[in-house]
Amino acid sequence: QVQLIESGGGLVEAGGSLRLSCAASGGTVSSYMMGWFRQALGKEREFVAAISWSGGYTYYADSVKGRFTISRDNAKNMVYLQMNSLKPEDTAVYHCARRSSNRSYKAPDSYAAWGQGTQVTVSS
Repeated sequence: QVQLIESGGGLVEAGGSLRLSCAASGGTVSSYMMGWFRQALGKEREFVAAISWSGGYTYYADSVKGRFTISRDNAKNMVYLQMNSLKPEDTAVYHCARRSSNRSYKAPDSYAAWGQGTQVTVSS
């Protein structure tokens, strides 16, 4: 069963950048759409970005469009999220996930495999 492990989170000032990584082991992600979600304290998990299996198509939440970039390296079984111009409202635990159904890519329940998450904190 695939395991997803996120890394790269941390504390950054507003306007700064972070690059999150998602490493897959015990299974492949190369033939799956992958997504990034985030969950702030006391809030529901929300869609951030998704990337098709080939990397040819990317999708973003309106709140991060133009600031975040999702990418992948199938040879390395890795998915990335480059986050620029960070804002305090980006503070959350960020999770990567492997999509397993044809339901909306924005819906958390269309993803079956999830990582534990990495904390991103943006100070004002």
